Amino acid sequence: MKRLRSFAEALPTLYLVATPIGNLEDITYRAVKILNAVDKIYCEDTRTSRVLLDHYHITQKLDSYHDHNEAQKQHQILKDLTSGLSVALISDAGHPLISDPGYTVVKLIKEHNFPVVSIPGPSAFITGLSMSALPPHPFMFYGFLSSKSSKQRKECETLRTYPYTMVFYESPHRIQSTLETFYQVFGNRNVVIARELTKTYEETISGSLEEMQNLDTLKGELVVILEGYQEEDNQTPDLLDEVYALIDQGVSSKEAIKVIAKRHDLPKNDVYQLYHKQ
Repeated sequence: MKRLRSFAEALPTLYLVATPIGNLEDITYRAVKILNAVDKIYCEDTRTSRVLLDHYHITQKLDSYHDHNEAQKQHQILKDLTSGLSVALISDAGHPLISDPGYTVVKLIKEHNFPVVSIPGPSAFITGLSMSALPPHPFMFYGFLSSKSSKQRKECETLRTYPYTMVFYESPHRIQSTLETFYQVFGNRNVVIARELTKTYEETISGSLEEMQNLDTLKGELVVILEGYQEEDNQTPDLLDEVYALIDQGVSSKEAIKVIAKRHDLPKNDVYQLYHKQ
């Protein structure tokens, strides 16, 4: 068993500092204080982070830390701490490690018994969830689904009977295909899309997955909040309506029957017989 306490004034420390997700004024006083005090700041994109740091007159040296150089830079951070320097890790927006790089360096630094201190602050998924009007607890934050459609579908199928509100991140160019997969796997649940959070054009779009099948093009960063699985209180689902809804989207009758049977944990032949009796 390990017990680590953070003695920020006595030991070199790695600080994980949350940064604004849009509005620069959302940074905390403590975050500004820490960023001014450390010897070096590691960030995803030095150009993006320099805008924030210049706004608050923070002049500390910047170095990059992102997915493509993480293996190399985590050892550089360890070397910095070993040399007596304290450093901060920030992402382009929100909290490091949350759908952003940072996990491996935290693990490495703790293995070498240096303190790691998290400076809390803005988070896109908490912001989106709190304003969604869907149950805030229990909830599950998933982050980004796979970019490969077949793998994404499998991920969704493992989540189909989760009773929690689920929160995802998604990009504008993938949102439509993701909503189609959601509808095919989860059925017609309530969903909220929050985009451009804390920015000038912040917007939330609420409705059912069926209503979301033909959205206009969306721009900006997207948080998708999806209603969790709910037991059907002794109500027989209208399976045919669900089959026909998929067919209307261009899914073949054979595939639609297969999807709906899996959605309701029914033998495929039962749905097949029901469909062909009409």
